[in-house]
Amino acid sequence: MNKYAKVVVKGSPISKSNFKLSNLKGRAILPYNSGKYHDRYALYEEEIAYAARIQNPHIVLTEALIAVLKVYYKSQKRHPDTNNITKSIFDGIEKSGLIINDAQIRRLIIEEYYDKENPRFELELFAESIYTMRYDICEKETNETPIEYEPPSNKKNLSISTKKNIPSSNNLTSCNICGKGITAENSISANKGKMLICKECLKKLF
Repeated sequence: MNKYAKVVVKGSPISKSNFKLSNLKGRAILPYNSGKYHDRYALYEEEIAYAARIQNPHIVLTEALIAVLKVYYKSQKRHPDTNNITKSIFDGIEKSGLIINDAQIRRLIIEEYYDKENPRFELELFAESIYTMRYDICEKETNETPIEYEPPSNKKNLSISTKKNIPSSNNLTSCNICGKGITAENSISANKGKMLICKECLKKLF
């Protein structure tokens, strides 16, 4: 009975959420052969499935699993949300037949690294019947330079307004179309965060 498998897929991981489209009925679809950019995820899923099967011939894991996922990005700043790519990866692993269902993953550790020359992900799967998980968080002996993050581009304007200690009940800014005061709850950002539009104007545009 197989109790362990490892999969390594080269290239920068991508998130499934960025490649979904909707059909005329509003149902989410994932295009495979539209000839457009959105096909990229479907091809990536196929690549994962192929690598998983080639690297683990004749292996099928059928029981509950512990997963350790190490993701290596090209850039420290520009990359997908690591929490979102797990769905992309496990969909491909399930498609390969290496596992029966991604619901088998009952414990998961995700670690983020950076490798400009060799972006990739490395996934190890351990059967829970013979493996257990232990982890320990402790203070470093020497402090390192912190990795600082900024708000997404579509939220920068709202963040700047919030830093001015304006109460959330007050108007944070104005709609760039009608000029009415808007708050974070009733506005949508556009043009990479450079514009804020109230939801009423957004409805009129479409």
